[in-house]
Amino acid sequence: MLLVSIVVQIVSGLKLFLRKRKTARGFFEKLHIRSGLYLAFFFVIHLSAIMVGRYVLNIDTNFYFGVSGLNTFPFNLFFIPYYACAILAFFGHVAAIHHSKMQQPILGLSPYFQSIAILFVGVLTTIFIFYGLTDGFVGVEIPSPYQF
Repeated sequence: MLLVSIVVQIVSGLKLFLRKRKTARGFFEKLHIRSGLYLAFFFVIHLSAIMVGRYVLNIDTNFYFGVSGLNTFPFNLFFIPYYACAILAFFGHVAAIHHSKMQQPILGLSPYFQSIAILFVGVLTTIFIFYGLTDGFVGVEIPSPYQF
C-alpha cells in the first residue's frame, strides 16, 4: 500500500507539473511546482535504492542504510545535497500550499510571512538533522554491514 501511494504521488505530481509549469506566477507558485518535481525525483531514486539494497544487496534497508551514505566519502558528495534538498523541498511544498490556501493572518503575520516562517523551520530542521546524522558533528556509529 505504501509503494502504491508513493507511485500515485509521483504520477499525479508529474501530471500537475506538466499542466502548471508554464502558468505559475510568483515565488510560491513556482516553488510549489519545482519542489513537487524534486520530491518526485527523490521518491524515484529513494525507492530504487531501497529495492536494490533489500533485494539485490540483501541488506536490511533501515536507518543505518541511509546514514551510511551521509558519512562515507565520496558517497556523501551525493547524499548530503540529495537529502538536504528533499527536506527543503518538503517544507517548500508545504509552505507553497499554505500560501495558496491561507487567507487570514495568524498572530499578526500575513500568509506570506507565515509561509516564509515554514521555509525557515525547514532550514533549521535540515541543519539539526545533519548535525545529528553526520560524522563530523555528533556522529552515528555505523555497523560493519553498512560500511563501504
